[in-house]
Amino acid sequence: MCARFVLDNVQRSDEGRVLSKHANSSPQKSAPRWGLIAGNGRFPFLVLEGARSRGLEMAVIALKEEASPELENETSRLHWVSLGDLSKTIELMHEEGITHAVMAGQVKHNKIFSSIRPDWKLAKLLFSLKRKNTDALIGAVARVLEEEGIQLVDSTLFLKPLVPEAGVLTRRAPDERESADIAYGLNVARNIAAMDIGQTVVIADCACVAVEAMEGTDEAVTRAARIAGGRPLVVVKVSKPGQDMRFDVPVVGVPSIEHMSRSGVSALAVDAGRTLLFDRADLIALANAKGMAIQAFAPAVLREPKGASVGMNQE
Repeated sequence: MCARFVLDNVQRSDEGRVLSKHANSSPQKSAPRWGLIAGNGRFPFLVLEGARSRGLEMAVIALKEEASPELENETSRLHWVSLGDLSKTIELMHEEGITHAVMAGQVKHNKIFSSIRPDWKLAKLLFSLKRKNTDALIGAVARVLEEEGIQLVDSTLFLKPLVPEAGVLTRRAPDERESADIAYGLNVARNIAAMDIGQTVVIADCACVAVEAMEGTDEAVTRAARIAGGRPLVVVKVSKPGQDMRFDVPVVGVPSIEHMSRSGVSALAVDAGRTLLFDRADLIALANAKGMAIQAFAPAVLREPKGASVGMNQE
C-alpha cells in the first residue's frame, strides 16, 4: 500500500499555492469543490489519497466499464456512469457542485472506439471532430466541461512526489549498451509520440523491435520478447510533445516492472516531469532487486511531423 503523501513541495509550487488557498478559503468565499472522473487501475485511489492529505474530499464519477468496485469503500459520494454518458456526467457534477475535476485512471483506447454508446451530447461532439483519436475526443470533452463551469486540471496535481526529476532513479545506471539503445529509442519514441501512434518503443541492439499502439505497453513488451528471442531489451516510454497533463499521462507501476523483468528488459527510460511512477518506492526497490536500470530524461519538444494531422487514428 502506498505510503501517505507528504506534499510540502506542492505547497511551495504555484499549483500548491492554489491548493492551499482553496483548502483554507473562508466560508464567505466560494471555494472550489473537487471531483474525480475515475477509470481503471490505482490512479484514482492515489488521487483520492493525495487530495485527502490536503484536506480535500472529492466526489467521484466512476466509469462502469473501467473503474474498480472498490471505489465504493473510498467515498460516499460515488456515482456510476457509462463511457458514453456525457450528459449524465455533467448533470451529476452540477448536482455535486463540482467546479474543478481530475481525470485519473486508464480507459483502454480500443474500448473507447468499440464499446462506447454515445448519448446525444457526446454523439454531437464526436460528429464535430476532424480527428477521431483519443486525445481529440477527451480534449473536446474537457472543453465541454469548461463551458459548463467545470475546470479539468493536471491529473498529477496531487501526486507530485510520484513524478520523477531527470536522473538515474535506481541503484544501477544504464550501461554502455543500454545507453546506446536508450539514445536510439528516445529519438524513435518521440517521433512516434509526435504522430500520436503510441508512447513506448522496445529496443534491442539499436533496432526497434516493437512499437506500442492501441494494445498498450505490456502487450508491446510481450511481442518484443517473442521477436527478440532472449536478447536483452530496453524500454523507452515518453510523453507527447506538448503533453496535456490533464489526461493520458504516461504511467509505470510495479506490475509493469514485474512484466518487463520477466520479458528480458534490463533498462527503462522515461520522461522526467511527465511520467507517474505508482508506488514509487516499491517500484524502485523491485527494479533494484531485478538488476534493472531506470533513468528519467528531460523531455524534448519536437515539431509535429508532416502529415501527422492527416489522421493518425491508431491511438
